[in-house]
Amino acid sequence: MSTTVRGAVLTGIGEPLVVRDDLRLRAPGPGEVRVALRASGVCHSDLSIQNGTLAGVVPAVLGHEGAGVVVEVGPGVRGAAEGDHVILVWIPPCGRCRFCLGAQPQLCTAGRLARAEREPALSTADGPVASALGVGTFAEQTVVPVESVVPIDRAVPFDVAALVGCGVMTGVGAVINTARVVPGSSVVVVGCGGVGVNVVQGARLAGAATVLAVDRAPGKLEIARRFGATHAVAPDGLRAATDDLTGGDGFDYAFEVVGRSETVRAAWDATRRGGTTVVVGAGSRTDMVSFSVGELFSAERRLLGCLYGSADVRTDFHRVLALWRAGRLDLTGLVSRRITLDGIDGAFAAMDGGDVVRSVIDFRG
Repeated sequence: MSTTVRGAVLTGIGEPLVVRDDLRLRAPGPGEVRVALRASGVCHSDLSIQNGTLAGVVPAVLGHEGAGVVVEVGPGVRGAAEGDHVILVWIPPCGRCRFCLGAQPQLCTAGRLARAEREPALSTADGPVASALGVGTFAEQTVVPVESVVPIDRAVPFDVAALVGCGVMTGVGAVINTARVVPGSSVVVVGCGGVGVNVVQGARLAGAATVLAVDRAPGKLEIARRFGATHAVAPDGLRAATDDLTGGDGFDYAFEVVGRSETVRAAWDATRRGGTTVVVGAGSRTDMVSFSVGELFSAERRLLGCLYGSADVRTDFHRVLALWRAGRLDLTGLVSRRITLDGIDGAFAAMDGGDVVRSVIDFRG
């Protein structure tokens, strides 16, 4: 039996989202759960799907950074029950493949492929509606495999929990899981939006002595300082800041959190010989960046990709929440605006303005 829900639908690449009241949500099948969303963050990756930078299908309900309550379980479900508070997972670990068993569940493709083979959860009278990144949190409810939810303590506020589902885990995880930043090191973060700010506070958490924030928006630089950046500059000041803060050697760790070839190159150039550059930003597969064989060989820098903070969401979500409870991570301060579904396009517009870390959809409002 289907349920009628409200959601924001992308009908065409480059088009504004359309809020519809007539989305039909099917009942959960074997191994699936139905989740009533309580909060969803508005992530830049959603905007990148909307504008075509990242591949996506239409029509689709966007959103992948959400938290809510399990309201129905399908046959054979284990690990979640009705009434559980959960964080949605956009890369579900299958738990059986070589990546999951080899401590790299963020690289699991089996879980996503299995999810893609299931009947679409949403539809209208005109046909199926995709759930972006497999979860579609810009809707009141969603149906996902049980592997796509992580139950959490009911005392955790839904807005905090939602942000852990992507931006926090990706940013903090890039520091502690991917780069493994050591205390006393120097760090530069190129791009200080919602994920970049969490890279900044991850660097603070890891004990970095110097954390340089780089962004073109003055408002984002001020926010980065609030979350732990020791210095902040516009992109045209990066070279001078590198000379000033590192004696020209470059930073021990550089994080690119934009997803563009020019900023990847800038982060690489700001990294010292033997240092580590981490690409966190989600960019286009057609945007190419060049390195000479000679510089790759002689500088011995490491260039690392970072997907979902190199996290095992089944344990790392709880680690992040424990650090928040202990006052080591500021998660409540990440919520800049609370909106309804009708404010989603305004939230997209506010992302580049510099004054917003995260807009959060409150489905209870």
